[in-house]
Amino acid sequence: MELYTNSSVEYSYNDDEWNDTFEYALYESMCVKEEKLKSRTDVYIMNVAIADLLLLFTLPFWAANAVHGWVLGIALCKITSATYTLTFSARMQFLACISIDRYNAIIKPQSLRRVTKQCSKTCSVVWMAATLLCVPELIFNTVRELHDRSECLPIYPKSLGLTIKATIQILEITLCFVLPFLIMLTCYSAVARALLKSPCIKNTHPLKVLVAVVSAFILTQLPYNIVKLWRAIDIIFHLITDCDISKAIDVAFQVTKSIALFHSCLNPILYFFMGASFKMYLVKMAKNYGYWRRQQNTATEEIPMGHEESVEQTSSFTI
Repeated sequence: MELYTNSSVEYSYNDDEWNDTFEYALYESMCVKEEKLKSRTDVYIMNVAIADLLLLFTLPFWAANAVHGWVLGIALCKITSATYTLTFSARMQFLACISIDRYNAIIKPQSLRRVTKQCSKTCSVVWMAATLLCVPELIFNTVRELHDRSECLPIYPKSLGLTIKATIQILEITLCFVLPFLIMLTCYSAVARALLKSPCIKNTHPLKVLVAVVSAFILTQLPYNIVKLWRAIDIIFHLITDCDISKAIDVAFQVTKSIALFHSCLNPILYFFMGASFKMYLVKMAKNYGYWRRQQNTATEEIPMGHEESVEQTSSFTI
């Protein structure tokens, strides 16, 4: 089972500075150009990495918002919210695509494994669906004063506010959790049954990997979507009337949202164990990244003070 991914998810979430984030984004683009994508899973994992990287760029804005409130204006409020929704929903759907491809690889090995136009169409449909989900963020999100601080939040028209808000919440839950979860559960269950019946299987390692993939998805995404569903139901039927309960739900939403984001950090670890070739790719990428960073550090340290010729050579190399 041949897989390829770049390690953007693992490294990017450990970088706290914008400079490190930009450097790694640049390095990731170099790696993508160097490697050839050989299967549909390669393409899907690359799209997951791109979605996670774009999601990473929104986190500093939300961190600043949590501390100081939203002080960056309405335009960035709309763009940041839309990017967050776009990338979060896209990565969930691409994980479902990966499970379908693994199902085809095990259950239907005679099917084509090379990258085809069908794969490109699938990626286009996923990004289009994610884009449609983020359109309401671009339309309705704005900056309002709430509890003596500015907040970036959606403001819906009074005539359609409840209907639109509840519909969007339920649609996000369906496309970003229910549908991917059902696809992953169906595909990986079929793969597990096939592995159990196969006389070639020597240990339970592949089954443990499948259980880990599905379990991680459930444990990180289920609590967040339960809270979202409860809030959507409350919008329609006004079940929560106590102020303390409402505050507790808001806190639970923030906590479960953070847990759901943690799933991005688990993806490279889980898919590391899905094939020996994938491990080789990841080790190679890590070595290349370490070599690239050492080159950058060496180039910086070897600049002699007051030596014009050396400065010109180093500057030329850096550019």
